[in-house]
Amino acid sequence: MKSKYWIFLLVIFMVLMMVEPSFAQCPMCKASAESSLKEGSTMALGLNKGILYLLAMPYTLFAVLFFLWYWNYRKNRVVAG
Repeated sequence: MKSKYWIFLLVIFMVLMMVEPSFAQCPMCKASAESSLKEGSTMALGLNKGILYLLAMPYTLFAVLFFLWYWNYRKNRVVAG
């Protein structure tokens, strides 16, 4: 049991160590998108649509799971009550 605990801690530590380099990419993408937009390119518009797409997926998944949970809760409540 202890070995699983240490493996879990090692994985969490490794994930936390990889977070720092990923933050460096955001300003680079923003600068690239702003400069291309000033030059007349539509790359920034595609980047914005991609960001909205990535933002919408977790909220959609959460809404579906909440609906399924609520529907199941109501169904079991009617049967029990």
